[in-house]
Amino acid sequence: MNGEWSERTKLAQALGAIDEKSRAVVPPIHIASTFIRDPDNQYRSGNVYGRPDNETVREAEAIIAAIEGAQSAFVLGSGMSAAVAVFLALKPGDHIVAPKVMYWALRNWLMNDAASWGLETTFVDMTNLDAVAAAIRPGKTALIWAETPANPLWTITDIEAVAALAHRSGARLAVDSTCASPLLTRTLDFGADIVMHAATKYLNGHSDVLAGALATRSDDEFWARIKRNRAAMGLILGPFEAFLLIRGMRTLALRMEAACASAMELATRFANHARVSEVLYPGLASHAGHAIAKRQMRGGFGGMLSIRVRGGEAAAIATAARVELWKRATSLGGVESLIEHRASIEGAGSPCPPDLLRLSAGIEDVEDLYRDLSRALDASA
Repeated sequence: MNGEWSERTKLAQALGAIDEKSRAVVPPIHIASTFIRDPDNQYRSGNVYGRPDNETVREAEAIIAAIEGAQSAFVLGSGMSAAVAVFLALKPGDHIVAPKVMYWALRNWLMNDAASWGLETTFVDMTNLDAVAAAIRPGKTALIWAETPANPLWTITDIEAVAALAHRSGARLAVDSTCASPLLTRTLDFGADIVMHAATKYLNGHSDVLAGALATRSDDEFWARIKRNRAAMGLILGPFEAFLLIRGMRTLALRMEAACASAMELATRFANHARVSEVLYPGLASHAGHAIAKRQMRGGFGGMLSIRVRGGEAAAIATAARVELWKRATSLGGVESLIEHRASIEGAGSPCPPDLLRLSAGIEDVEDLYRDLSRALDASA
C-alpha cells in the first residue's frame, strides 16, 4: 500500500492485501506446518517450517511495522512472551532498569525469575528522570524498560528523555505501549529502540486472542537474537490467531476513538463524584503527567482510567460487585467495558492502593456506563 496513506487507512484495509489466486479482499489463513523445498534443495519461498515461518503471521507483522514506523515487527503467543523474549535476548550479567509501576505479571517475572537467567533488575519511579539516571550503571545497564501509560496508576514516562539517558550510557530503551496503541503514541518516533504491545488488548480488541507484538527501530544483532529465541522457544503466534489479530486491527482506529472519548468523559464526571476521592487519567489537566502525555500522545489519552473509592477497600469491592453493565474481569482494550479491583489481583508488594478500581472503557454508550457505575458507587456508601 502507498506509504502516503494514514495509519487509519492502512489498518482498515490491512495494508490493502489481496489474495492473488482468489482475488479476495481478505487473505486466506495459511495453516501449513511444513513447506516444499525447491529442486536444488533451497527454500526460496522463505518458509521452512511452521514454528518460525507463517505467511499469515507475516501479514500481521507487516501491518504492525507499518503503523509503528518500524523496520521490522514480530508477533508472539502473548504479551508476556513478547516482553520476556526481549529480556532473554540480553546476556548473563546484564543490568535492567524497570519501572515500579508496570504490568504486574512482568514485574513479578523480573523480581522472581530474571535472576536465574543472570539478569539483575533495579526498579525505579520512571516519572523521575533523576531516579532513572541514578539507577543506570554505565557499561552494565543494557536495557531500560518503560511502560506508558503505566498500568494501573496511569503514570506517564517521558519517552524522549528516558531514551536519551539510555543511549548516553549505551543501553537500549524498550517501551510497553499497550495502553496507548500505535495510534496514540508512535513510540519509536520518540527514540525508543523497541516497542512492545500485549496485542490481546487494543490491537485485537475483541477479547478472543492471546497475542504479543514487538517492533524495532533497527533490525540489528539484538533484534536477530530475539528472532532466534522466538524460533527456538516456539513463541510464534498461531496462524488462526494471527488472522483474528489482523481482523481486530482493521477496526482499531474506530475502537480507540470511542474508548478515548468515553474514558475522557468518565474521568471528567467521576472527578466530581461524591463517592470518588481521586481519578487517575492522563487526560485530566490535574494529572501529574498530563503535559508529557499531551506532547507524546495524539488523538486522545487512552481508554484506561482508575478511580479511588471513598470508604476504602471494602467500598471499592462492594462497588465492583454491584455493577450490571461493566464486566468484572481481568484484561483491557476490548469492546466491552471492564472493571477490576486490582490490589486483589496483584497481591503483596503491589503499588496499587486498595481502594482503587481499574476501568477499561469499551464502546458502549457512555451515559449507560456512567449511570451503572455511579449507581454502584452510591449503593456502596
